[in-house]
Amino acid sequence: MELGKIIKGYERSIIVACDVRTLVELEKLVGQTYDVEGIGGYKIGSILALKYGLPKVVKIIRSFTDMPILYDHQKSMTDIPDLAEEFVSAVRGSGVDAIIGFPLSGPLTEEKWIEACRKNDLEVIVGGEMTHPKYKRSEGGYITDDALDEIYLLAAKIGVNNFVVPGNKKERVLHYREILRFVPDLTFFAPGFVAQGGMISDIVKVAGPRWHAIVGRAIYSVKDIRAAAQEITKQLLNWEGELCPK
Repeated sequence: MELGKIIKGYERSIIVACDVRTLVELEKLVGQTYDVEGIGGYKIGSILALKYGLPKVVKIIRSFTDMPILYDHQKSMTDIPDLAEEFVSAVRGSGVDAIIGFPLSGPLTEEKWIEACRKNDLEVIVGGEMTHPKYKRSEGGYITDDALDEIYLLAAKIGVNNFVVPGNKKERVLHYREILRFVPDLTFFAPGFVAQGGMISDIVKVAGPRWHAIVGRAIYSVKDIRAAAQEITKQLLNWEGELCPK
């Protein structure tokens, strides 16, 4: 895998969030989407991993495709720096290609966990701001607004170019694109669509040339999974409107 480029074949794609309850549902989801044009990879969450074990979940996806698999521990990089090596090594050993981390425990944790990812040849996607209400201090939450910028900027300064941004907050995507404009091959991964109110047609205007929408319930919770995946990928791949300048 080219360093820093996680998704193969697409500058923009849909990452299927596999937040289903059982391995049978997972097999159905991947089986009906892996060959849909515009699907760039799969995201595994902590529920399936805790219930069945991460290697077993990865094995099912690998039985269909070698597309990148992202692991979201909801949320990793929140523990002490000393746990980074063991945690990252276990994740890499399962066969996933990249890990999503929200380093809310401070800059030392952020640095050490990113370092551990590099040591274990595991791509890292760093996030700070989430999609739900009452997260930031300005919205009644615990996390100070300035701290979020610091998370993204520190990761960028030590070489990260893949970031999670909230797909249901268009103005925040534009904000992070602005403060990270110095990052080569800047790439966003954005959750928060459909069920959480975000619209792909809004984010495609501001996210830049390289970004991937993470979509779960709008695909796996409907009767015709394949048709839903095809419809959502069309929204991204067939966009012909005006993009926000670089």
